[in-house]
Amino acid sequence: MNPQQDFQQQVVLVTGGTKGIGRAIAEGFLAAGATVVVCARQQPETLPSHAGHSAEFEACDVREATAVQALAQAIAQRHGRLDVLIHNAGGSPAVNAATVSPRFHEGVIRLNLLAALHMAQAANAVMQQQATGGVIVFIGSISALRPSPGTAAYGAAKAAVLSLASSLAVEWAPKVRVVAVSPGLVRTEQSALHYGDEQGIANVGATIPAGRMAEPRDIANACLFVASPQAAYMSGSNLLLHGGGEKPAFLGAAHNTTAKGQA
Repeated sequence: MNPQQDFQQQVVLVTGGTKGIGRAIAEGFLAAGATVVVCARQQPETLPSHAGHSAEFEACDVREATAVQALAQAIAQRHGRLDVLIHNAGGSPAVNAATVSPRFHEGVIRLNLLAALHMAQAANAVMQQQATGGVIVFIGSISALRPSPGTAAYGAAKAAVLSLASSLAVEWAPKVRVVAVSPGLVRTEQSALHYGDEQGIANVGATIPAGRMAEPRDIANACLFVASPQAAYMSGSNLLLHGGGEKPAFLGAAHNTTAKGQA
């Protein structure tokens, strides 16, 4: 382990930390020696763990500001500190923006933007009282930076989170650093719902310059870096993890046109 990514004696909160990307992040910090608290609306069958050490679980609906405040206060009372917040909770099913209800869009914005603001505010209140301050990491999305058809409200909310990170980094400096980590396509236990079978997942991976979708551990490794002293000067910025991005559609179109002309 990199000695500068040693989180012994530190307390880390990972929202949405019971599955997928959040679970991998929680396990990464456990491996680095941190005391890890994960939250979700319902307790999972198993908790993130490493070498016999498990994360603590707190039930919390991150959409509720009072519940979020109570969560941060409970962690501070139990452990005496909160050093790192990884706000990972969020998401949206695919819908047609033209016909979905306004209530649905409001719910997506509430989960993916307002929850991030409430959670960061509650964590900052604890971190500002600590001599060592703290680090807040928002898990963003490539959807903030390119068209997000089927999840328009989600993409808009994630774009707003990037603005939020840059603003809070100024307001809460120098005690608290605020950073965004924005994955591209990530392979999780829910990938089959979006991309079909293994062949479909492989086909999607082939469109990425890296030749594969990200694994949750890729995101966890990035979070360990940005929360560590190695990234002490990193604040208000967005770390993109997209394997080189998406190949421009015009390249494939031009190739197809050439192939047809030669047939």
